Amino acid sequence: MMLVIAALFVWAIGWGINIWIARQKPGRWQSIVSAAIFGITLILMWELIVRGLEVSPVILPPPSMIFHAFVTNKMTLLLDFYQTFVWGALTGYAIGCSAAFLTALAIDRSDFLKRGLLPVGNFVAALPIIGMAPILVMWFGFGWESKAAVVVIMIFFPMLVNTVQGLSATDSIQNDMMRTYSATYWQSMFKMRLIAAAPFIFNGLKISSTLALIGAIVAEFFGSPIFGMGFRISTGAGRLELDLVWAEIVVAAIAGSAFYGLVALGERAATFWHPSMRKQR
Repeated sequence: MMLVIAALFVWAIGWGINIWIARQKPGRWQSIVSAAIFGITLILMWELIVRGLEVSPVILPPPSMIFHAFVTNKMTLLLDFYQTFVWGALTGYAIGCSAAFLTALAIDRSDFLKRGLLPVGNFVAALPIIGMAPILVMWFGFGWESKAAVVVIMIFFPMLVNTVQGLSATDSIQNDMMRTYSATYWQSMFKMRLIAAAPFIFNGLKISSTLALIGAIVAEFFGSPIFGMGFRISTGAGRLELDLVWAEIVVAAIAGSAFYGLVALGERAATFWHPSMRKQR
């Protein structure tokens, strides 16, 4: 019970520090420090409450046990990360986003594709990936190809819809201006429309960056080599090795956040002219 009271005390301290930070002069450091304090507070409360209430590690292991599993199984976690992220998520991300971008260019040139493919895309995007994953594993086998295929299915249509919407972001006055300059379709595309569509394209890339790792992990639940995050989570849960399962979840969270952050940095560099980017400076 004393540890539970200590957890409440830690929460009160974190709350007070964040209130003090909020009253300071506005700056970017506030959000970073506040997020760090909030995260540390939650981890400390987690540790104290689990140990104070004597919760079984099978139900919820404390962060110290998860950290120990992280350290003692670092090579296994590294191999799992390489198998899932590089061969599954990253490969599927590259294929899916490239295919969606090229398809969006084709749709922009054809009203028939725009009227026929987008409704089909909305239908396919609504299909549960938990049902598609075992079918794709049967089609493409237990290697990285089936994981990449699941990722492609998950990210193709979000990327496609955002790109198509971005290509239609220019107004009639801008299009008329390019026609008065006798610009060809591709000149207008590269000199004006793709630039205007960049925020929408990067929005699709950011959404896809989070979906890619999820898709690769889900696919590994239905068939995988002896390595992979999804494989380890599935087998670890079956063996009641919940500390190792949580360690895999931590690796997945770090990898997904870092991937999203890299895409966001690329967006800031490429769309520095956009009002939303100028507000963040």
